[in-house]
Amino acid sequence: MNLLVKAVESEFLRDAHEQVEIGDHVKVHLKIKEGTRERVQIFEGTVIGRKGVGVNETITVRRLSYGVGVERVLPVHSPKIVRIEIVRKGRVRRAKLFYLRDRVGKRARVKEKLRPKN
Repeated sequence: MNLLVKAVESEFLRDAHEQVEIGDHVKVHLKIKEGTRERVQIFEGTVIGRKGVGVNETITVRRLSYGVGVERVLPVHSPKIVRIEIVRKGRVRRAKLFYLRDRVGKRARVKEKLRPKN
């Protein structure tokens, strides 16, 4: 049974979003349908959590909007996600960054991961 489920799920998996990690500042391009029209809306924020495996994998993206914290739980393999653009990589030492919910301003920033010289 397990092999049958994996076979069905494998056709819905998208490998383009594998490089997104906890602490990254990302722009998620989402398809929004309004009536008969369809447009792309960008949700920009920090990835504070990643959960699940396979088709059920989700990321939690947090941003501040007019001084209020807004979080969205987005299925990674959803067809509504056009693409995930990484603005900067974050240097973190935890799997979940829920402590950012209590912080505001400079304290809520995640340090940037320095890229190695080639």
